[in-house]
Amino acid sequence: MSENRTPLVEMRNISISFGGIHAVDDASVDLFPGEVVALLGHNGAGKSTLIKILSGAYKRDNGDILVRGDFAEINNPRDAKKYGIETIYQTLAVADNVDAAANLYLGRELRTPWGTLDDVAMEAKAREVMGRLNPNFQRFKEPVKALSGGQRQSVAIARAILFDAQILIMDEPTAALGPQETAQVGELIQQLKKDGIGIFLISHDIHDVFDLADRVFVMKNGRVVGHARTEDVTKDEVLGMIILGKCPPGAVPGPGAMQTA
Repeated sequence: MSENRTPLVEMRNISISFGGIHAVDDASVDLFPGEVVALLGHNGAGKSTLIKILSGAYKRDNGDILVRGDFAEINNPRDAKKYGIETIYQTLAVADNVDAAANLYLGRELRTPWGTLDDVAMEAKAREVMGRLNPNFQRFKEPVKALSGGQRQSVAIARAILFDAQILIMDEPTAALGPQETAQVGELIQQLKKDGIGIFLISHDIHDVFDLADRVFVMKNGRVVGHARTEDVTKDEVLGMIILGKCPPGAVPGPGAMQTA
């Protein structure tokens, strides 16, 4: 990414401790418009905790968050939404017994002047958003439980962007999906990139990461080992960062990189 562009998000020198243990220690990451940044690391490496600070689930002890170049106060999920940050969890949190339009407007339903649900307006908007995101989606009248995993992801993503999210956090978006559905999610992500939306991708699947991400940040023991463009490193080198904390020549080392003599 060009150095003179303003990032959608910068997290600078973020730290948080639980019971005296540094879950995240002096971590810095950034994300540009139309970019996918993957956060990698073993369980307990700090990646999920770092991203929960951005989503407002945790309040940081130290460090700054900037959104579009301005300092942001994010102390809870409502604050995060105010800055256009939405999280799509692995469980998706969709309502299985209602259709796509009802899911998109869940808790924010449109009403007619008479106070009744405006199903026509909600379905029309759902068709507009889904048409931009996934033109092949046609199952608007069916309950979400009848949809495939990839289609359910479409609904969860559409709900986020319907309310002007510009920064998406996607937690294991292809977990438990088959190859065809995984490819469908990949197509969704490519469309989001074209729309200028930035995505933080949390994944344990190194193949997914190289298929979807423009850059990777690797964390170990709460610290950033380093970051790199996926085209500048190999999968084996990224695995070396994850397992050994060793930063390869194509990566920019962070404070958590293994020191060599």
